[in-house]
Amino acid sequence: MVIGGSCSGGRPRHPGRRRHPDRLVFQGILFVLHTGIAWEHLPQELGFGSGRTWWPRLAECTEAGVWPRLHEVLLAKLRSANTLDFSRTAVDGSHIRALKGGSKTGLSPVDRGRTGSKHHLITDATGIPLAATLTGDRNDVTQLIPLLQAVPPVRGKRGRPRHRPDVVLGDRGYDHDKYRRLVWDLGVKPLIARRGTEHGFGLGTQRWVVERAFAHLHWFRGLRIRWEIRADIHEAFLTLGCALICWRRLNSRQVLQDGHGLH
Repeated sequence: MVIGGSCSGGRPRHPGRRRHPDRLVFQGILFVLHTGIAWEHLPQELGFGSGRTWWPRLAECTEAGVWPRLHEVLLAKLRSANTLDFSRTAVDGSHIRALKGGSKTGLSPVDRGRTGSKHHLITDATGIPLAATLTGDRNDVTQLIPLLQAVPPVRGKRGRPRHRPDVVLGDRGYDHDKYRRLVWDLGVKPLIARRGTEHGFGLGTQRWVVERAFAHLHWFRGLRIRWEIRADIHEAFLTLGCALICWRRLNSRQVLQDGHGLH
């Protein structure tokens, strides 16, 4: 959200109407993301404006690409603070229900054939979300290359931005030689479990960070269930959730550096 200005960068759509402050609208968006409340039920006494106020602003900022830019800025700050680890990444997918249907939905094989979507996530070696995508319940392996390509060029240090990890870790759902070759073509080493290998050994000792990242993402009630018919709006919440996790990591690191919370 562009605090104090329009997401579109142009004139307000209704020049004669006083524009609700961007900061309060952003707080309303965060409230809905945290609680999962329907936008039309946003309590007026909170001062965030009505759903009719902030939902168009959410769509406006989404169309302007605000949320990916916010995520990139926070990733750059984490890299500048030597907190981002590109030595390896981990990928995984997670099913969610889509109660109102919409684009990028399908019948979930793990939820009795109910309509659902799937979150796909790639994290750095410590579990910081680098990128997330939404599909209509596509197989994980089909999203391996799109996830790697979705990682933005991360600045924060001198020289060229970091765009590709050294290694990508995946479970048996990514076991396909065709995709291993495609990963190598991107200059990334694939470490993917083979089908038939036992649980509890090998890559799982390093891949748990992406599972923890999903737990953090789905702590936001607005991401546990998809209520939005428009896929781009749910993707906006998904990217904002990733950005908030980055912000928390950056904030917790600063607290430790300041000497608070150590006892």
